[in-house]
Amino acid sequence: MLEVLRRQRIETPSWAYGNSGTRFKVFAQPGIPRTPFEKIDDAAQVHRFTGVAPSVALHIPWDRVDDWDALARHAADAGIELGAVNPNVFQEDDYRLGSLCNPDPAVRRKATDHLLECVEIGARIGSPVLSMWVADGTNYAGQDDIRARQDRLEAALREAYDAMPESMRLLLEYKFFEPHFYTMDVPDWGTSFAQCLRLGERAQVLVDTGHHAPGTNIEFLVAILLREGRLGGFHFNSRNYADDDLMVGAADPFQLFRILHELAGAGALEPDSGVAFMLDQCHNLEPKIPALIRSIVNVQEATAKALLVDREALAAAQRDGDVLGAHAVVMDAFHTDVRPMLAGLREDMGLDPDPLAAYHRSGYQQRIESERAGGAAMGWGA
Repeated sequence: MLEVLRRQRIETPSWAYGNSGTRFKVFAQPGIPRTPFEKIDDAAQVHRFTGVAPSVALHIPWDRVDDWDALARHAADAGIELGAVNPNVFQEDDYRLGSLCNPDPAVRRKATDHLLECVEIGARIGSPVLSMWVADGTNYAGQDDIRARQDRLEAALREAYDAMPESMRLLLEYKFFEPHFYTMDVPDWGTSFAQCLRLGERAQVLVDTGHHAPGTNIEFLVAILLREGRLGGFHFNSRNYADDDLMVGAADPFQLFRILHELAGAGALEPDSGVAFMLDQCHNLEPKIPALIRSIVNVQEATAKALLVDREALAAAQRDGDVLGAHAVVMDAFHTDVRPMLAGLREDMGLDPDPLAAYHRSGYQQRIESERAGGAAMGWGA
């Protein structure tokens, strides 16, 4: 169990280090990175204090640089790696009616070329993942042909998939609404799954834990995708309503535990399982680096509880039809306080047992707030 926790890997997103928020307001914070290089410096701090966040995902064009080799060297010098590459096909004015699914062939060509650029960047930096979220959809019945849009999507994804090196996977995310409110072109895991089946074995579903309607049984769909070998990974966050992008485990820690319970049962918690653990969060009120450290701690605690489930006792209760007995096995693990165990593990790894306290003592936050007083902070405005 401790070895699984020691080897756990959770990727942080570069965009979570910048100024970001809701579509109504972004509250600027002091010490925000001004360049992708400074984002990497902040990501390295998260890994320094948690020991399980050795890579940072990039978002293009937000993180575009002139010299990708220099960025990769900077990351290596900081003790981390460059991770998933995330194309942006949702912020251009041309994408008002869609990007990859747009009825205009010229717009589709522009969006597809961007995917190919991201594949090239990923190959250059050694990224193992092209992480796709397609914001396309429609607002009104009759606005566009639903089936034709799926065909256009498949054609664009096919180009990107065929251009990828063998070492890269395409993970296709989904979202049931927003920015469009009649149809989203990839609204659910089934649509993503169907597209991935057409593409090939290196196309898998990316589950964002905030991209579901309230009441959705996320662990059920996780179990199905595991069974089919098509669970590519997670964008971990938390939501009360829809796409809140809160810290993972904040709104419903029991749900996070249930998801990880399914992963543990399938042996999918090891780094070599092919399931990528990534954060995708928007820290509007809370400070960026502490929020990401807190999120990682939340995932670690939920993972430890999932590993504590007595699976032999659970299987026996299930065979016997002992409903309350089976439920008790799961709940006993969930109610276990795993914090002392994780603190001991961190000490054994040469880390401070309390990552947040250690970060606050380090003085890093005060230093970046002073050193980054000038220049333009990275992020997006609202």
